[in-house]
Amino acid sequence: MDIGADVIKVAKGIGMDRRINENFFEAGVGFGGSCFPKDVSAFIHICEKLGYNFNLLKDVKRINEHQKIIFTGKIHKILDGKLKRRTIGILGLSFKPNTDDIRNAPSLDIIRRLLDEKAFIKAYDPRAMEKAREELGDKRIEFCSDAYAVAKGSDCLAIITEWNEFKRLNLKKVKRLLKRPIIVDGRNIYDPRIMKKLGFKYWGVGRGKFHD
Repeated sequence: MDIGADVIKVAKGIGMDRRINENFFEAGVGFGGSCFPKDVSAFIHICEKLGYNFNLLKDVKRINEHQKIIFTGKIHKILDGKLKRRTIGILGLSFKPNTDDIRNAPSLDIIRRLLDEKAFIKAYDPRAMEKAREELGDKRIEFCSDAYAVAKGSDCLAIITEWNEFKRLNLKKVKRLLKRPIIVDGRNIYDPRIMKKLGFKYWGVGRGKFHD
């Protein structure tokens, strides 16, 4: 349910409490990696063995998984519910920037969901290409040399990992290369106002009125 709030402003307001840092409230497609997901599951299991129903942690795990479903749904909606034979460009495969680690990376589930919808995938990551190729192993995925190669001919560009390289892209060039000027930003790395001025149809995560 979208109530029109901007998650960036909400996080800033919460962060005004000196006991809380707004940087811990960044919205996105969910966390991954080898540690945090495993630790959450381990604590849930320990509590169950002790007879305690730790609903808070269960909800953390459930919400984290659901974020990937929501994100795929955004792509589905913005392409009018027609993903079959559409080409989706994916920027970012590692679970976070500055690593080649794809363990529990949101990108893997998102790509698999898009493939289940009969979409084609073009993907790029500065470090995690080889590991992702080995993990996914699907001929419908084209691993590209850079972000611009991903954008070329794609119906939609989806940002999964917030690499600095993606924040510095020439967006006018990206727009020219895309088949349709659509970006679904899973890490809110761009300013929606600027994207609108550039002529993009832009969806972030929790940006409320800034959609489109």
